[in-house]
Amino acid sequence: MYRIWVEISLDRIAANYHAVKAVVGQGVLVAPVLKADAYRHGSVEVAHRLQEEAAEWVAVSNAEEGVVLRESGIRLRILVMGDFLPYERDALVEYSLTPVIHSLDRLRDYDRLAQSIGRTLGCHLKIDTGMGRLGIRAAHEETVAAVTAARHLRVEGLMTHFASAADFTTTQTADQLMAFEAMAQALRTAGVEPPLLHLGSSAVVAYGLQRSFGTMVRPGLALYGYVAPSKGDASPVTLDVQPALTWKSRIVEIKEILPGATVGYGALWQARRKTRLGVVAAGYADGIPHALSNRGYVIAGGHLAPIVGAVSMDLITVDLTEAPPAQVGDTVTLLGRDGAVKWDADDIAAAAGTISYTVLCGIGNRVKRVYT
Repeated sequence: MYRIWVEISLDRIAANYHAVKAVVGQGVLVAPVLKADAYRHGSVEVAHRLQEEAAEWVAVSNAEEGVVLRESGIRLRILVMGDFLPYERDALVEYSLTPVIHSLDRLRDYDRLAQSIGRTLGCHLKIDTGMGRLGIRAAHEETVAAVTAARHLRVEGLMTHFASAADFTTTQTADQLMAFEAMAQALRTAGVEPPLLHLGSSAVVAYGLQRSFGTMVRPGLALYGYVAPSKGDASPVTLDVQPALTWKSRIVEIKEILPGATVGYGALWQARRKTRLGVVAAGYADGIPHALSNRGYVIAGGHLAPIVGAVSMDLITVDLTEAPPAQVGDTVTLLGRDGAVKWDADDIAAAAGTISYTVLCGIGNRVKRVYT
């Protein structure tokens, strides 16, 4: 019995993983992204299930996330995508983590480390084709020279990161693809042919951008059941995934207020009629966006009940007047479905003026996890 918790379906995550595999087809590996504790779904539990499903790779953001998986018994290849700091190098080697290298200086540094321990170390290279964050931006000739000089490294993969994969009003994705293919050809001409070419995440798969599948894709959001909305003239979504997480809490108080009474910090909401209120054990410390003040909902008894007043640190107040009778201790759904009624991460994001990623990743540490 918890005050606030999430229910996570590992079966649904497995089904979403296989749905991605079915779209990309044979010959394209799928490396599920488990960064940010698997978008708050629990990286250890999700990784173990993916291991049971015969996945070969998973991807994380940093060495620490990879170490957590290794120490939990994960044997899969683990790709560390967010570069590494000098003090993290030893962990990459000790825990058999495969780094993505984002600069030629870092490439030379890792090569020297490999030489010092008398080993050949695997790595992937990231090319900045237009995202403007991490990634090599050097000329082809300079990049090829640095790669061929790194004699103690095994370049297993070449990757980039699309900035606008779901935006079909711009040519940025096509431009990035062309830049990536040009770098891949320059390396190929020099005799460097990484077997893993990966550009795309969930949107590339969902919108069928087959030329960008490469030989590996990195689904994140889709693994957990969501597809980012598109802009412009997009192809129909062919990827069938369903949310794996339902977020619930309990009513801790029920009261009636008269017309004119106000609710919450700043008296942001005033009753226009006799109103039955439910106080729910969830607040912005748990991940409820403050922007849902006076504009969000919960599902109570199969009915959408509006959030009234300000979202506070530990509590929200909801209008239960139109909902079925409730009692203290009853469950409400903060994110998910109850019968035919839906209020999921996409709905919350739209109401709060954000994206579904931040809704999922914002679920707080004191929210208990229950695996179903």
